[in-house]
Amino acid sequence: MAMDNVKNIEKLKSTFSNIVSEIAKKIVGQEEVLEQILVAILCDANALLESFPGLGKTSMISAVSQVMKLKFSRIQGTPDLMPSDIIGTYVIEDRDGKKIFKFQKGPIFANIVLMDEINRATPKTQAALLEAMQEKQVTVGNQTFPLDKPFFVLATQNPIDQEGTYPLPEAQTDRFLLKILLDYPKKEDELEIVERYTGASEIPQLNSLLSGDSLVLLQKLARQVPIANDIKKKAVEIVQKTRKLPELIEYGASPRASIGIIMAAKAKALIDGRKYVSLKDVEQMAHPILRHRLILSFKAEREGLNADDVINKIIG
Repeated sequence: MAMDNVKNIEKLKSTFSNIVSEIAKKIVGQEEVLEQILVAILCDANALLESFPGLGKTSMISAVSQVMKLKFSRIQGTPDLMPSDIIGTYVIEDRDGKKIFKFQKGPIFANIVLMDEINRATPKTQAALLEAMQEKQVTVGNQTFPLDKPFFVLATQNPIDQEGTYPLPEAQTDRFLLKILLDYPKKEDELEIVERYTGASEIPQLNSLLSGDSLVLLQKLARQVPIANDIKKKAVEIVQKTRKLPELIEYGASPRASIGIIMAAKAKALIDGRKYVSLKDVEQMAHPILRHRLILSFKAEREGLNADDVINKIIG
């Protein structure tokens, strides 16, 4: 890694803390959730946020896009949402007395796409997002349109057992680098939220601190953060163990999870302003990377274990 890049990494810590404090003007608490969203963005990857309604998922993603000066669009998942509502469609236009087909771009053509309540959309519409998420392009008829860079889908979902939800297929959840869980706020945070949103003063406008181009450079820098071979092996061992616990896990994680843990750990080190990946980075990132990639056995579910409990056992 070039020496000047190492110096840059030390400077970056203040950049990221400025981003976090700017977002904090609008969002109270949830620092860990915000860090994980930033990790996904630095890895040029998609993230899935899960929580009950009303915990600020949409506000948080919108705040991130403002601070990073990225083009933002929001799609609301509903059972009658069609793929063309996301991708766009051909419309007939009159030009010099001739009728021509012109492609009208849908909301997928943005830098950050917030897919709200993705699991309320039908499987066909969820599948329309797949190509965009994986290939960073969309195909309509026989024409392919590349998407702007940077591009990520940050999707929110309500817990699966809520009314009117379609579970995401495994192939689709695997396309999300992280599954981030939002919990209810702490008492003092909730008091601050109430104070802020019911008081006389207006919520301040957020300043843009980064541009799309700087973000692409940061993504390149994240890939260059060094990781020692023994820590790399440890990450792969964690993923391998998920395939060797048939009493707890029916299906383990794919090699995409090994790539994900190492990439996310590099991004986390960069955000913390460190020049190397530590074992702690790997262990902390194992939870959001693995929790949606494991299918637990009947025995584990009967014992009331969730994916995070099983990941803790593997790491422990």
